[in-house]
Amino acid sequence: MKPSSLPLYAALGLAAAVSAYGIAQHMASATEAAKATPPAVQSAPGELRYAPGSPQLAYLSLQPVSSTVPPLMEPLPARLVSDEDHTVRLFSPVAGRVTDIPVQLGQAVKAGQVLAWLQAPDYDTAVADLRKAQADNDAKSTAWKRTQSLHEAGVVATRELESAQADARSAQAEVARAAAHVRALGAGGVASDGRFALRAPIDGVLAERHLNPGQEWRADAADPAFVVTDPGHLDVLADVPEAQARQLHVGQAVRIASDDESLPTMQGRIRSVGVVMDPHSHRVPVRARLDSVPAQARAEMFVRLAPLPDNAASAVAVPNSAIVTTGLKSFVFVEHAPGALLKTPVTLALRGRDTSYVGEGLSAGQRVVTKGALLLDAELATDR
Repeated sequence: MKPSSLPLYAALGLAAAVSAYGIAQHMASATEAAKATPPAVQSAPGELRYAPGSPQLAYLSLQPVSSTVPPLMEPLPARLVSDEDHTVRLFSPVAGRVTDIPVQLGQAVKAGQVLAWLQAPDYDTAVADLRKAQADNDAKSTAWKRTQSLHEAGVVATRELESAQADARSAQAEVARAAAHVRALGAGGVASDGRFALRAPIDGVLAERHLNPGQEWRADAADPAFVVTDPGHLDVLADVPEAQARQLHVGQAVRIASDDESLPTMQGRIRSVGVVMDPHSHRVPVRARLDSVPAQARAEMFVRLAPLPDNAASAVAVPNSAIVTTGLKSFVFVEHAPGALLKTPVTLALRGRDTSYVGEGLSAGQRVVTKGALLLDAELATDR
């Protein structure tokens, strides 16, 4: 062995000794921690008891359960949409150039509030036609009255009286037509400088805007100038497979939930079931109306719609993570005292993808283990 290799072997030996010492210390600490951890005590069949502050309790999650009506089927993907009975898509009845838009998206508006000002020659023309018709009507009405007086005096023939009467009635009809045209375009919607006012027809919130200042607006535009909707009225829209759509009907109760924890569970009823299937998705559109709309709800939010049976008994809802299966039987761990967990048999009324519904064996308000149930079942089996 060369003298130069002696320090290398010495260093390797020292490292091995330190590593062995560290492993021994870790094993000793683990052994002492295991001795310090109080084991679960099985005081009765199917029961586990843990001392207060036991580390095993940190791996468990317990939650109280509640009673509800089991759904008719698995919740369907859906989204919140504006209620069409409280939504207006506003088109301008006249063409013109947009000069000003005094409102912004998301702003609350009142019925009659100005949303946009337009320079609209078509409206000016309609107003001018009305004034001409009124002037012509005044002239022909005066002529009719004068002819009537002359006819009574025997100065003019009856034929001339009838002609003057026909002219006056024709002028009256023209006034009515011109006035109806102005009303259709928005009577009273003109400023002192001749600009046309496009006004909100209902109270609500400005949800969409499809025009900008300086834009030339066409009366036959494909998109509405504004969309005003009442956010206090929302519907739920779901595309339902054909087989499941047969189980739904108008007036049926539904429950709506969301992954957003800030959004509470909502209730509603089906207001329409489509009679024609969507040619692309081959599904039936189903629309439900919410009984009440929470302040956190917004149109186009994704939710889940669960149709409810017409006559069904309530059951206790538990997450599937709380259920353990032994053979053909299902169990949940129920806390009947602090640290005391009892493996309780239950009868499932419905087993869903994420949530199941217990018909017998569990009561609303009881606390069950929703996380760590499989670990408890394994420990219970080991203690036997």
